[in-house]
Amino acid sequence: MTTSHPLPAQSAARNNAAWCAVMCRAHGVASVVEGEVWAAARRTPALYPDAVTLGPGVDTKALVARIDTASPGASVKDSFADLDLTGAGFRVLFEAEWIHRAAGVPVAAPDLAWEVVRDPDALRDWALAWDGGGGDADLFRPGVLDDPETFVLAGRSADGRVAGGAVASLGADVVGVSNVFGPPHAAWPLVLHAVGRLFPALPVVGYEQGDDLAAALRHGFETAGPLRVWVHERSV
Repeated sequence: MTTSHPLPAQSAARNNAAWCAVMCRAHGVASVVEGEVWAAARRTPALYPDAVTLGPGVDTKALVARIDTASPGASVKDSFADLDLTGAGFRVLFEAEWIHRAAGVPVAAPDLAWEVVRDPDALRDWALAWDGGGGDADLFRPGVLDDPETFVLAGRSADGRVAGGAVASLGADVVGVSNVFGPPHAAWPLVLHAVGRLFPALPVVGYEQGDDLAAALRHGFETAGPLRVWVHERSV
């Protein structure tokens, strides 16, 4: 008897949806998985999708019916880049690649000292550093710290300043990394070293595009398939 294992893209999509659900809960927004779609009926926090597909070939009409397209900003993460939502009033916002790194791959020691953020004040410092003055630091509310499978990683320079970091989230038998920030030559060694210490037996997944994708590939990731994010035309 053989046991089937999900492809890296499927694990990455499920992991990412679980992280989106954590962020939604921190903002008081309920969400649910039904079939091969995670979705929230009420608009999600800025920068986070209203739905994430968890498998290929989902019913687009049923997917769109589950989200609020009347409010500004409605979006769908098409995890397998196989949907056409133009007929439902969406356009492609961006395209990216899922990334995957096997467990146990060595990583160079980081230049930054790392820690897991444990309290709201430290989370605020982390969020301000992540945001870099963009106006989105309030996305990261203290409720994020209540989730036992979410780990906010901060890298501090010698003077104690938060100079890099990421969010690491467990789920789907992988650890997902998102919101990576800081100089790539310092941020990726920091994140991968921390994740390797915390979860040595788990592969690492995420998604990136452009220069950020190139940086991830330089640090041992491989691409695992394309994704698209669609935004509703009447929402922009």
